[in-house]
Amino acid sequence: MSRPLSIVVLGLSLSSSWGNGHATTYRALLRGLHAEGHQVLFLERDVPWYANSRDLPEPDFCRLAYYRALEDLDRFIPAIRNADAVIVGSYVPEGVDVIDRVLDIGPRLMCFYDIDTPVTLAALERGEEDFLARRQMPLLDVYFSFSGGKVLDRLENDFGVQRAEALYCSVDADAYAPTGEAQIWDLGYLGTYSPDRQPTLERLLIEPARRLPQCRFVIAGAQYPDDIEWPENVERISHLPPEEHASFYSRQRFTLNVTREDMVKAGWSPSVRLFEAAACAAPVISDRWEGLEEIFPDGEAILIADDSDTVVKALTEMPEKIRQAKGRAAHTRVIRSHIGKVRARELVRVLLEAGGETRLAKTG
Repeated sequence: MSRPLSIVVLGLSLSSSWGNGHATTYRALLRGLHAEGHQVLFLERDVPWYANSRDLPEPDFCRLAYYRALEDLDRFIPAIRNADAVIVGSYVPEGVDVIDRVLDIGPRLMCFYDIDTPVTLAALERGEEDFLARRQMPLLDVYFSFSGGKVLDRLENDFGVQRAEALYCSVDADAYAPTGEAQIWDLGYLGTYSPDRQPTLERLLIEPARRLPQCRFVIAGAQYPDDIEWPENVERISHLPPEEHASFYSRQRFTLNVTREDMVKAGWSPSVRLFEAAACAAPVISDRWEGLEEIFPDGEAILIADDSDTVVKALTEMPEKIRQAKGRAAHTRVIRSHIGKVRARELVRVLLEAGGETRLAKTG
């Protein structure tokens, strides 16, 4: 095993999971790094919408510090310069300027962690550079991507990235596990409102709810418009903190996974919610995208649905033994390949290869 590494991460948010999946992704990864003996400083922009809804203000698995403006990053120049690796995440406020500033400091290893890769690439192709500039991509030592497969080839061949590596989201196995609670919903969904996801949510949950008034459904997530007409048998939860996720998934007969449009087009883009639900052994019904069956085989560890009929049939006709078997199969796959410790080891392996294990060892 290599010596413990010192890593600085500049990410969207670690302290607040309100309206974003970045926090849970970072928490699982950083807990895994901590368990493996590595030290992490997480730098978060202090913005009102997260400051007012922090559910993890003082993590015990890393050091968390806030900066109020770009110039405030100068306080962390020694940490950035002396770290074995610096990782800037997607959607960081003023991300382009943050990356330029970090590059000017001269980190030993400069990385980017894109938790929204297909969305990022689609924006760049439209000429939009909100948090990453195209000119910066060849300057990165490693581009960690939430998407794998063909997306990695695009990053290297079309955008000039030196090294693109898949770093899927992961789940904290200590926080996400079956709770044994009684199931009260037939189908549930956890996710912030997104216009491009809403048609699929309508097709795979809301329409089945209309057809099955005897069944109970639930949707948890923020920012849904007030003008949506929910069927009477669809319960709404505006915000569900991470500590309640396992209970939420465990109380569903099935849980629904819905993927962003850009991620469907790109493929190989599993969401953190997908892994969380599977870690709780909740049988998953998902929309279809390329690469999904490589993670969860259709019919064995997941049910892929293209239409309302498939969902209705699963809810009304699937034998209980088969339903439970799907949940167990997904749980086994997640625990083996998609928990925080596994992802942390993948990250460290790439950092050591990219920086050169000898070079990093000399800095210890």
